Amino acid sequence: MNIPLKDVFVLIILPLLIFFVLFIGLVVVFIVLMIQYKKYKFLEKYKDEEWLPVVNEEGNVVGKSPRSICHNGSKILHPVVHIHIVNKERKLLLQKRSLTKDIQPGKWDTAIGGHISFGESLEVAIERESKEELGINIDFSKLIPFNKYIFESDIEKEFVFSFIYLYDGEIDFQKDEIDEVSFFNSDEILRLIDMDLVTQNFIKEFSYLRNSKFYSYFA
Repeated sequence: MNIPLKDVFVLIILPLLIFFVLFIGLVVVFIVLMIQYKKYKFLEKYKDEEWLPVVNEEGNVVGKSPRSICHNGSKILHPVVHIHIVNKERKLLLQKRSLTKDIQPGKWDTAIGGHISFGESLEVAIERESKEELGINIDFSKLIPFNKYIFESDIEKEFVFSFIYLYDGEIDFQKDEIDEVSFFNSDEILRLIDMDLVTQNFIKEFSYLRNSKFYSYFA
């Protein structure tokens, strides 16, 4: 007996198509739910942690990530601010990182340096880090833009916004983050580098300073 094609479509093909569409729909819903669940668990795990902006190689924000992930070897590019402080004696201020630091403890480093938090502007980060680390209220009229570059270590990758600041005022450094601060001339800094007493990041930044017009500020 020949079954009309119309009946074949209605009785066999159409139910199969409906089943296929429903099956695909359920798979899509399951995938979406799993993604949302994983996202929820991820956010719940890091809800109390500082989040940092994720930037591209031009320094533009493209996302965000927990601080611990940025520092676990993922090499997620995130922004930081560095400020080199120079006094009237043409010496450069360095801070000695606390021995409790998880990265390069006990090494001499840039006077002011820290992460830009997610949602925070560069200017606000400069004000916050300067006040927190050295007790300095930044006068932006004396702040000189110096450089932008990418620094990569074994555990992290940073987009650095670097500045120079002329300052001879009082310094009240953050005792739980910094062991001491001191001004050095160029020769003294070179000796610190030879003795492996400074951070790798500062070595790179000092090389930029030595090859710039600003080197005359403290050379």
